[in-house]
Amino acid sequence: MRFTKMHGIGNDYLFINCFDEYVSDPSRLALQMCREHTGVGADGIVLIEPGESSPFAMRIFNRDGSEAEMCGNAVRCIGKYVYERGLTKETEFTLGTKSGLRDVKLHVMDDKVVEVTVDMGTPELKPEKIPVLLPGETVLRHRLQLMGQMWFITCVSMGNPHCVTFVRDPEVLDLPAIGPMFEHHPLFPRRANVEFVRVISRNILQMRVWERGSGETLACGTGACAALVAAVLCGHSDRTVQMKLAGGNLTINWNAEDNHVYQTGPAAFVFDGEWNE
Repeated sequence: MRFTKMHGIGNDYLFINCFDEYVSDPSRLALQMCREHTGVGADGIVLIEPGESSPFAMRIFNRDGSEAEMCGNAVRCIGKYVYERGLTKETEFTLGTKSGLRDVKLHVMDDKVVEVTVDMGTPELKPEKIPVLLPGETVLRHRLQLMGQMWFITCVSMGNPHCVTFVRDPEVLDLPAIGPMFEHHPLFPRRANVEFVRVISRNILQMRVWERGSGETLACGTGACAALVAAVLCGHSDRTVQMKLAGGNLTINWNAEDNHVYQTGPAAFVFDGEWNE
């Protein structure tokens, strides 16, 4: 089976073109391929499939085998893949995901995709739809006692659940210890992606992320969008920011007119390979 390794500012996935290949058990395959020492090593695998009401669709499986609803970095990579591998010559198209259709716009120079803008949809703030087991219309600066420390969390869904907390310096945090405590907290029935965010200025934020099912990653597109929404709601930032992540930067805009969040950033090929089970 042929595959292509790609990354969006360090968030790396193994992409399988299911127009040509067939995957019978993607959860099992993700567990095998994503292992660092006995597999290829990646944050997950992504199946590129024909869409029911769109030219393309994706399914994404984390390195622990669990299926995720959405991934902004993977969407950008798919945009680059389908254009540069000749599956389309359109620079704007829709992509089917488990959390709905996403509009993709390719920024092309010399027939190469240099950046991709993704309409990430509208943020969901109602606790029951994120989901988070708390009352009220929103979860904004909710106090959470964890590991002997008080955290203030704001919860957002960008098609998948996010818990955002603002900190002085995310670099000093022991994420391998803290991350799982948030991810598996009883408040989150479907677990949570967790963003630890530092406010540098009104238009620059820094973030570390603990991804549900993958652990700490170098970037998370949906997490960057959730972090901006939380920052605006908490009065920390403007609606357009540069989000600084370990793997690179994204431009995130929460449009006041249509309430959609837009993400713009690069995608890159790493290598093509062949997997023999």
